[in-house]
Parts: sequence; C-alpha cells; structure tokens
Amino acid sequence: MRAEALAMGANAVVGVRFTTSSVMQGAAEILAYGTAVVAEPEG
Repeated sequence: MRAEALAMGANAVVGVRFTTSSVMQGAAEILAYGTAVVAEPEG
C-alpha cells in the first residue's frame, strides 16, 4: 500500500481499513485499503 501511494505522489495513507472473509474451508482473504494523500505541515 505504501509503495502504491508513493508511486502516485502521495506521502501518507489515511483511513486504512482491514477486512477478512472466508473464501472456502481452510482459506481466507484479507483486504487492506486506504486513501493516499499528500500531507503538509500546518502553518
């Protein structure tokens, strides 16, 4: 996720969420997603 954000010109990922689900017996999938942003210091 970090590599994808950097490739788009972002320097941070916010709102990261993880989801899991059972695909079949003995197998599961894990999804992680968030929003790539350019964070700047205030001031």
